[in-house]
Amino acid sequence: MAMKMDLSAIIEQMETGEQDTALTALQSYNTEMNQCFTFSREKEHEREEGVLQKHLGELVLCFLSRELQPSCQLACLETLRILTRDKDCLDPFINRSAMSTLARYAGIAVASTATHGHCKLNEGQVEGEEEDAEEVSSELIKGGSPPSESPDQEVIVEALKSICNILLHNETGQVIAADLQLIKGVSERLKQCHDPTWNHEVRFFDLRLTFLLTALRVDVRAQLAQELHGISLLGNQLDVTLGLCWPDTLETARAGLENIPPEELPPLSRQQIELAMEILKILFNITFDTARRKVDEEETAEYRHLGAILRHCLMSHADGEERTEEFHSHTVNLLGNLPLPCLDVLLMPKVQQGSVEYMGVNMDAVNMLLEFMEKRLDRGHKLRETLLPSLNLLTESGRIHRETRKFLRSKVLPPLRDVKNRPEVGCALRNKLVRIMTHIDTDVKDCAAEFLFVLCKESVSRFIKYTGYGNAAGLLAARGLLRGGRDSGIYSEDEDSETEEYKEAKAHINPITGVVEEEQPNPMEGMTEEQKEYEAMKLVRMFDKLSRNNVIQPMQLSMDGKMREITPDDLQNLTHNPVFQPEEPGSEDEA
Repeated sequence: MAMKMDLSAIIEQMETGEQDTALTALQSYNTEMNQCFTFSREKEHEREEGVLQKHLGELVLCFLSRELQPSCQLACLETLRILTRDKDCLDPFINRSAMSTLARYAGIAVASTATHGHCKLNEGQVEGEEEDAEEVSSELIKGGSPPSESPDQEVIVEALKSICNILLHNETGQVIAADLQLIKGVSERLKQCHDPTWNHEVRFFDLRLTFLLTALRVDVRAQLAQELHGISLLGNQLDVTLGLCWPDTLETARAGLENIPPEELPPLSRQQIELAMEILKILFNITFDTARRKVDEEETAEYRHLGAILRHCLMSHADGEERTEEFHSHTVNLLGNLPLPCLDVLLMPKVQQGSVEYMGVNMDAVNMLLEFMEKRLDRGHKLRETLLPSLNLLTESGRIHRETRKFLRSKVLPPLRDVKNRPEVGCALRNKLVRIMTHIDTDVKDCAAEFLFVLCKESVSRFIKYTGYGNAAGLLAARGLLRGGRDSGIYSEDEDSETEEYKEAKAHINPITGVVEEEQPNPMEGMTEEQKEYEAMKLVRMFDKLSRNNVIQPMQLSMDGKMREITPDDLQNLTHNPVFQPEEPGSEDEA
């Protein structure tokens, strides 16, 4: 009840209309509520408190439509930032007038949208008041700054935070933000990435707002990508944030540290990492469908430029392993959206002392991706979300770039020497990947199988050699390759080298398990041909019974190499035996 009394007192002071009185009241409220992020409306007094919060929000918005001293502007916007945290009390803020006011103070209002459209008026507000407010808005936004002689960056940040809260909690607010073209306003300021005027917080919340708009609105996502040239705009942001220079075409370095190897570069600062990760998330949103459509020559150039920056991200690190992994995770996610032919930029840099080199190509980035993937694989947590982006990226890179595939194969599928342990047993990367080929998550097991299949140049015999037929059967059945052969991928015709150990054991390897196994006693030894046939028919009848009861679905291999269901007619043909009479019912049940 104490909070209710406090709110009532604050509202009374606000209703006086005096700036100094309102300032004192709001500063007291802001201090008390600054760390409050959870709200409950279950009890009666809590619901009453919600009504008071809404009224306070309306009063604060009315104040913001007046000429205010800077300290009062800031206090009002701090209060709105706190009030907009409560998703159940957003009614005063989810209308065109309120959102326009916040956009104006954030310096991102767009003149062409200021007097367009209609919104639901606040309770007690007359239509003429809204029109006046919008007229004032259209005059103020021409300067692209809040209503003061020079941009007050604290005011801008508080307004941006309030807009972000509204977008996060309310769909109507998202619609209005899109209608007000806030993405255009924030894009204009993002173009000023070289301008030292804007501090870290303004830049960060500009990016956070852009991320929310592109994550929540498909139309805004498309607008930023196409109309506002988002790839180029955000690529420049990332370039400036990381402090890059370009010693050569599509080759990056840290400005002032051009001659220092990547592994010896100092870590990026906390602020650099924060900004870079927001940029990477926005770019992910606006490139989500890129890999599934054709891109023109101009777009390809933009993506290759971006790919070079992402390579630098991969080779950079933050202050702390956890932060570095998060940074690399966003980088890998975005790399997966790039058109596949553009991924050759990962191999562009010249080989230098300390580089991982293979076939004369710099493999630093590919090796980093492989290490990142193995780290996620070892962790074993939420593999679909954590492992698949990097595993898919390596698969597609290996499929399209010969040098990448050969390097990955040398690391993952070196010449086979161990023929005594099953492919899934052991701590080598091959063993780990074969283990998840039977994972419960279909996407995970399919992705692991696809990666190894590509490294085997989509050769069935080579794939079985490294994984065993039992582990390989799922992918081979899906591809119609159970009868052997090769898929339609385009690969060079180099030979698969075999070690002496493998050559000696090859004839004794069980293709199902992929290892040499001890000879097992023949269960049919000593049986006559009639006894063998009897046991075979008995097994067929057991399968028939299970099938008829829908316990199993028997399958057979068709001529096209794919599995198909065994029909009742097929089973009848198998069980038809003029020599032996059917078993007695009792004996079938015993089986």
